[in-house]
Amino acid sequence: MKKGAEPLLHVIKRSFFSYLDEMQLITILMPFDNHHGQSAFFTLIHAGVQTPLNIIGVIEIENNKKYICSVEEEIIFGNRYWIMNEHGEKTDLQIGAVIRTSAFDESFFYEGELGVSYENSNTLFRLWAPTATDVKLLLQSPVQSVSKKVNMKRCHKGVWEITEQGDLDLWRYTYHTCVNLEWREAVDPYAIAVTVNGKQGVIIDKEKTKKQKRALPHLNQPTDSIIYETHIRDLTIHQQSGACNKGTYLGASELGTTNQHGLSTGLSYIKELGVTHIEFLPMNDFEGVDERKKDGQYNWGYNPLHYNVPEGSYSIDPSDPYSRIIELKAMIDTIHSEGIRVIMDVVYNHVFMRERSSFEKIVPGYFFRHDENGMPSNGTGVGNDMASERLMVRKFIVDSITYWLKEYHVDGFRFDLMGIHDVETMNKVREAADLISPSILIIGEGWDLNTPINPDRKANISNQAQMPRIAQFNDWFRDTIKGNTFNLYDRGYALGNDFYYDAVKQVVKGSIGEHGVFQHPIQTVNYVEVHDNHTLWDKIDVCFPHESDKIKQSRHRLATSLVLLAQGIPFLHSGQEFFRTKQGNGNSYKSPDHINRLDWDARSKFKGNIDYMKGLIQLRKKYPLFRMTDANQIKDMMTFLHVEKPMVAFLLQGEGYEGKIIVYLNPTNKDSGFILPGGGWQLLANEVQAGIKPIHSYAGKNELTIKALSIQVFIQCDR
Repeated sequence: MKKGAEPLLHVIKRSFFSYLDEMQLITILMPFDNHHGQSAFFTLIHAGVQTPLNIIGVIEIENNKKYICSVEEEIIFGNRYWIMNEHGEKTDLQIGAVIRTSAFDESFFYEGELGVSYENSNTLFRLWAPTATDVKLLLQSPVQSVSKKVNMKRCHKGVWEITEQGDLDLWRYTYHTCVNLEWREAVDPYAIAVTVNGKQGVIIDKEKTKKQKRALPHLNQPTDSIIYETHIRDLTIHQQSGACNKGTYLGASELGTTNQHGLSTGLSYIKELGVTHIEFLPMNDFEGVDERKKDGQYNWGYNPLHYNVPEGSYSIDPSDPYSRIIELKAMIDTIHSEGIRVIMDVVYNHVFMRERSSFEKIVPGYFFRHDENGMPSNGTGVGNDMASERLMVRKFIVDSITYWLKEYHVDGFRFDLMGIHDVETMNKVREAADLISPSILIIGEGWDLNTPINPDRKANISNQAQMPRIAQFNDWFRDTIKGNTFNLYDRGYALGNDFYYDAVKQVVKGSIGEHGVFQHPIQTVNYVEVHDNHTLWDKIDVCFPHESDKIKQSRHRLATSLVLLAQGIPFLHSGQEFFRTKQGNGNSYKSPDHINRLDWDARSKFKGNIDYMKGLIQLRKKYPLFRMTDANQIKDMMTFLHVEKPMVAFLLQGEGYEGKIIVYLNPTNKDSGFILPGGGWQLLANEVQAGIKPIHSYAGKNELTIKALSIQVFIQCDR
């Protein structure tokens, strides 16, 4: 037996089994090798009182006879019940599928605060464990080999509470819960600090880590955002990052860093690029990296362990529970000081390992979805799906995002596999964010995943109309521009495939309208590259193995340019602007640093392309016609011009907007001619240069040429 674990309450040999499957419905399994599965009656026993059960159905299932019984007596959760058969044999009444019923959910929904409330004179502990018959709190002193275990009191709605006197700052704690006669030890799901590698919760004084949120530049609308995705370790681990604290929160917050050529790196580089948001891969505590031996280990972080605690492997001192908190808050504060917002990648759709998670240990079977056969569902592909539609799961998600918003001042969330969640939960998340600031971005992966909830309840792209202010990663845009992500050899519009000619017209106007997928452009996150799958460069390299790097770079530039010029929310993967490669690795979630790191030497080598993307970002930020928010605006203000197929050209113009803008796209391998309409025009972007400073001016009607694999952007200058 594990040291500190509780023994079984009753050492019994179960000759048959009984489960509470609804509030007043009990299922009993009698094995055929026990009295041939026969029992004429069953009796419920509690506190010496015997109550007969009413057998309402009998079926044979595998090697058992299954009896379905009703009981008139109300089953009081937290009490222990026994079932006796006609042969005088007894078994314990276990908590079964009842926890997945709406009646259970409504009976035990608790609206109050959970977790630890610390004061220097006492600490209050609250744990939601409605199916437990006993709960104990184990406390351990941080400086002495002193520990104590105390009984918690069952209170309203299945919440267990206890207040411990004295100053418990830095004391460690876990919960021991007894469910179905089995004791389990678990870390508090609401823990906000933990020991190294998350083995125990830690009590802290939040006042010691407080930071005031800085004022940020006003964000009028979601389409004003330009998102730049990166990973804490990737950002600074390269030998030429110039950071002192490589691969850490503090490294990501260092300013003024440069590479060997004196060019900016890290946060200062991102500031110069001009993006509005940095999206970090998961920063909450995750499995996959030993925090004591973090060098030589790597993980993206999609193995969530403790949702409200920063990951320790990015900390200078993961053994100090305060260190990771203070360092992450300092990083976010520094990013804010540069006028940039922070988006947090969150993974509420699954846990690293269901059986070992605090959720499953404390309330077995409740927090995860099960299929029609009672087996855990696996829409996520990692063995478990969080049941967001259940009231206390939804509460946990909303409580958690609220905590990160208020305590760490993050500015948005990217929901991993958002399609696993239900629509109502995601709208509750949006409502909670709005109470703090309507400018908070909520974006997610709205893939349609095979999880057992009704199709019309899934928070996926098909149901985007039910979530009008939540944006979704647009795989239609992605695959139209670069080709199918899961078919490495499929070529998209920017890779010369005119099969996507009609689709490209749809996606550059925000993927809206009769043939689109979204109601409004604020719902689409446009991208061609993320941390997942092959980088754009690596895909192009496979599709065109014999082309010169110069031509490959032109294709890459065209694809990335479309991200920045299309209606919607543009999203860039860090290093995309300097042709990031992962050396052909399409799933680098735990690959070494030399595969995943940002190559700050490439920042020097491809400075010209970086400057080009800076120019397009400036262009997008200056002219609101690239950032429309409403489908009707786009319908009224965006017109496609006649040019030779597969070229595409569109005109942007509108009452109250500065000038007219024309964008030409040439995805072919040859230069093409077109006629620029009459009037005065300034060229702002071509195949080598982009920005708000004019490259050339034109008057009257002109026959012009657009280079192969390039764009041209003009603005009217005679108004």
